[in-house]
Amino acid sequence: MTRDHNYSALQEYGGVKGLTNLLKTNPEKGIHGDEADLSCRANAFGANRYPRKKGKSFWVFLWEACKDLTLVILIVAAAISLVLGIATEGIKEGWYDGASIAFAVFLVILVTAVSDYKQSLQFQHLNEEKQNIQVEVVIRGGRRIQVSIFDIVVGDVVALKIGDQVPADGILISGHSLAIDESSMTGESKIVLKDQKSPFLMGGCKVADGYGTMLVTAVGLNTEWGLLMASISEDNNEETPLQVRLNGVATFIGIVGLVVAAMVLVVLFARYFTGHTTNADGTVQFVKGRTGVKSTIFGVIKILTVAVTIVVVAVPEGLPLAVTLTLAYSMRKMMADKALVRRLSACETMGSATTICSDKTGTLTLNQMTVVRSIVGAIELQPQATIDKLSPTVTSLVLEAIAQNTSGSVFEPEDGSTVEVTGSPTEKAILSWGLERDSDVHVHWKGAAEIVLALCTNWLYVDGSTHEMTSDKANHFRKYIEDMAEQSLRCVAFAYRNLDPKDIPSEEQRINWELPDNDLTLIGIVGMKDPCRPGVRDAVELCTNSGVKVRMVTGDNLQTARAIALECGILTDPQASAPVIIEGKVFRAYSDAEREAVADKISVMGRSSPNDKLLLVKALKKNGHVVAVTGDGTNDAPALHESLIPPIFRQILVFLWVSKEQK
Repeated sequence: MTRDHNYSALQEYGGVKGLTNLLKTNPEKGIHGDEADLSCRANAFGANRYPRKKGKSFWVFLWEACKDLTLVILIVAAAISLVLGIATEGIKEGWYDGASIAFAVFLVILVTAVSDYKQSLQFQHLNEEKQNIQVEVVIRGGRRIQVSIFDIVVGDVVALKIGDQVPADGILISGHSLAIDESSMTGESKIVLKDQKSPFLMGGCKVADGYGTMLVTAVGLNTEWGLLMASISEDNNEETPLQVRLNGVATFIGIVGLVVAAMVLVVLFARYFTGHTTNADGTVQFVKGRTGVKSTIFGVIKILTVAVTIVVVAVPEGLPLAVTLTLAYSMRKMMADKALVRRLSACETMGSATTICSDKTGTLTLNQMTVVRSIVGAIELQPQATIDKLSPTVTSLVLEAIAQNTSGSVFEPEDGSTVEVTGSPTEKAILSWGLERDSDVHVHWKGAAEIVLALCTNWLYVDGSTHEMTSDKANHFRKYIEDMAEQSLRCVAFAYRNLDPKDIPSEEQRINWELPDNDLTLIGIVGMKDPCRPGVRDAVELCTNSGVKVRMVTGDNLQTARAIALECGILTDPQASAPVIIEGKVFRAYSDAEREAVADKISVMGRSSPNDKLLLVKALKKNGHVVAVTGDGTNDAPALHESLIPPIFRQILVFLWVSKEQK
């Protein structure tokens, strides 16, 4: 039903409500989630896994190593050298040269095979990790928890938000403006809106916009994504640019060696059989009709020995071994530093990096938000203060803005233990802040403070009265936002507007309903601190001293970006201005030539979109830079894909890996 998008079949089951009853799940609280329940569902409907094709065996890698042209030439040369050596010097001493060449070839083959085999095993493990996406919010027993995508079962209720991957096939329960990018499954780049008439969700697709909850109806091989992934055979035997170039050099030298050896062979044979080759005492080695067969054979063997010697000397038998040992050692060292290498070509170019474009949140900072400043009803509240100064109306609106306008949640255990708060770091910080204050129709808005402020025509006073947002008052709030931003605080504003009940859409209409974003009333502003990671400043200084320019590209406003950049050492001048510190929309408005002209000067880009990051990387590459990009979110995927070196932090992970592999 889900795979075929059969809406009629869904109606026969009684719609989403009937399906939840059949699967013994609750649309709001999910399944029970105990071991017996999970085991029963996995046995009945299967697990959310699919069989993996076995990797190549060690013997396959051994055989592939033997097929190297350089090694083939050396094997032939070793055999000829062994035969000629024994023939001319006897078995006691004649085997030295041939055996030494054969041993070197054997060592190269063995080390290459072992290294490639270990690399294959490591990448198989990496692929397992890559697919093991942690689904952030699976509702079980009324609680939102984080589980592995492999542990999703039929009947689970999964909350989806922008950037998530749909973990399995399912049916939309509820949501708002939920848009799915189904290009990975259909090949069409069109974003598909999901609503009650088009509720089918396919596993493996990405949430492009909106949010919602889904009921899982099929997992593993019962989904299109599972069948597709089970049929994919990943090949990790790509050669790096260095290996390609070195193999080309070795092959070229080997061919030149063979040609020279053949020419020398012809010349020496011509000289020998025409009587121009003499012994040490001046006597001619070959005289037609006089020289015996045995002497002629030994003369020919000596000439062949010279030719084989040229081949052996010309072919760099140590080159493959040196490259193999170097890559194997480098890989082991990087693994020890917790760096998983997906493409060795990135490792080779990493040493040539001239600039690093880094995201801020979660990369340079810890992504652990805490509310440190707030203003509500035009008065500032201290982090641990009470809300006695606020009227009941304002208090109610504040709690509505916090609790209703979030994808986070609050879970109160029945045993009365500690209240649990889930959601993104920003939402957890705001929810916790609201809980500490004991916590017509209103449409609530939450977002970047300066953007929400621009939509407001009124502001809420502490006594609950509303006042017009004059230019002076707007400047007052704007100054407050700038003050918080200068302290490295992320600013989020809350606003609302009253809505006439008759304008409220029905449940079906609400999914595609566009929220009114004008005539908003500002409720308050909070400032949250996201501290820098320990050691970031030292790392930036080390890069700078090594000739690598570190640039910060973030979605935060310029004031916050400037403060963090100064704290991290990316900026040294507090008064830096454009183009050293620039907004994404300004950079985006430039022509290609203008972007290339200012790209080298940019140290910080604020309020940037994923496309702005991509444009900066392209401009830097056109200027001859080797660009590395670091990031920890799906919004970094375009820039990561474009960069020559995409070092992705571990907690980032999966969607970026999967997206890049699909491209």
